[in-house]
Amino acid sequence: MSYLSDIEIAQATEMAPIVSIAAKLGIEEDELDLYGKYKAKVSFGLWERVKDRPDGKLILVTAITPTPAGEGKTTTSVGLAQALAAQGKKACVALREPSLGPVFGIKGGAAGGGYSQVVPMEDINVHFTGDFHAITSAHNLLAAMLDNSIQQGNPLGVDSRQIVFRRVLDMNDRALRHTVIGLGGKADGVPREDGFDITVASEIMAILCLSDGIDDMKRRLSEIIVAYSFDGSPVRAGDLEAHGAMAMLLKDAIKPNLVQTLEHVPAFVHGGPFANIAHGCNSVMATKYGLKLSDYLITEAGFAADLGAEKFLDIKCRMAGLRPDAVVIVATLRALKMHGGLPKEHLGSVDMDALGKGLPNLEKHVENMLSFGLPAVVAINVFPDDAEEEIDFIRDRCAPLGVSVVKSDIWAKGGRGGFEMADAVLEACTRRNSFHHLYEPDMPPREKISAIATKIYGASDVAYTDKAKKDLRKISDLGKDDLLICMAKTQSSLSDDPEKKGRPEGFTLTVREVRLSAGAGFIVPITGAIMTMPGLPKRPAACSIDVDASGKVTGLF
Repeated sequence: MSYLSDIEIAQATEMAPIVSIAAKLGIEEDELDLYGKYKAKVSFGLWERVKDRPDGKLILVTAITPTPAGEGKTTTSVGLAQALAAQGKKACVALREPSLGPVFGIKGGAAGGGYSQVVPMEDINVHFTGDFHAITSAHNLLAAMLDNSIQQGNPLGVDSRQIVFRRVLDMNDRALRHTVIGLGGKADGVPREDGFDITVASEIMAILCLSDGIDDMKRRLSEIIVAYSFDGSPVRAGDLEAHGAMAMLLKDAIKPNLVQTLEHVPAFVHGGPFANIAHGCNSVMATKYGLKLSDYLITEAGFAADLGAEKFLDIKCRMAGLRPDAVVIVATLRALKMHGGLPKEHLGSVDMDALGKGLPNLEKHVENMLSFGLPAVVAINVFPDDAEEEIDFIRDRCAPLGVSVVKSDIWAKGGRGGFEMADAVLEACTRRNSFHHLYEPDMPPREKISAIATKIYGASDVAYTDKAKKDLRKISDLGKDDLLICMAKTQSSLSDDPEKKGRPEGFTLTVREVRLSAGAGFIVPITGAIMTMPGLPKRPAACSIDVDASGKVTGLF
């Protein structure tokens, strides 16, 4: 059987004008900044009108540990919103914006799939409303002003050996991980080592996503530590007088973007930090708008529950005062069997042994979400050849945990394929909810890191390199021990070793360095071999993407 590609499905859909989509949420046309006919940003004035309304229900969608077999977390988020809307509920969805790195690399975009997508798909996956370009520009403006200050007599006494603010680019480019700048002579700057991270790892991306307005964003931008002086004092963006100009570049980017799903359900798509190297959630402002304007807001957190969901619950919810009502954990039979050691070419066959070996990964993620005091639902994103006996096996194994297991067919059927899931989520929202955080901010950083590593990942211990120990001492000397923890870890395993599938236990998590994101409000322990600038695969997805003379895009998934 042949299926239409995601982009063919999206291009065949007749979109509704964004003004009519906004009207479903009670948003007036003059409260929109229009970006053509099908995209808009919502104005700050709208917030003043709705901020005192009660919040709707907040449903978080997360997943098992990713595999090449796929799980479909964003697709499930979109499909669940469509299912609730089809059942007469006032629902919307809040997602992150895709990064060009995965779009042209190997992972693909982040607009959903099949008949559960947000559109216009091509725009969302590429330039959209220019938010990432604004973040990249604001970040690199600060980097340029730092180097210019050093060139112009170095009035702040910056020690060029202690510069901690790298440049960014929203593209996978391994050749830029480590660079030397300032070559060419006296007029071309002071030579020093530098490097690039991907834009989604920028502290400015995190700041935009965690800020509740321009004033808050400007304050956070001013606190970014870019370097240290010869006497060891921190040099901040505010010391360089850069934060005002940076905020100016971001004044439109901070406004949430409004688009629609294939079934014309309102969708906020805003911000895009990766969950393996950043906090992995859409913006606080988009989430708060969605809660005020709908009865059910569906949102997703990047990668699996050990990364995106933990950061959503411990960082975003704490900073924004959010309280989730339910969690959906997405899995596929194929991914679970891959965790059980079955080769990819055999994943479509029934294999109870491989499923049994892979199921502990799902059980661990379920246990983690229950440990936060939240009611949970397991959604099996089904394929046509999935066997009912395998799904029953998962139901039997999850029953002792007190979670329901439902089938979701939203890729092939859109909202109507998610009715069983929607009913389970509505029921979960009525259950006892004792939501709490994993750790307290006043705990020492090592205790907070240990709590995440042992309770969420399943590690038995945490080891620190000499550099990581030195980094933690410096953070303590700056009085920043009370900041939250944003772990940078591989998404491919619960451990820091991407080769350890399933539910690894008894391992030691290694922290090789620790970065301070003072403006964002968190400490970033970098574990294992995680990279803040990914590389392209042997055959990048970009090789298959094209556009014809009429402007029609092909090959974009």
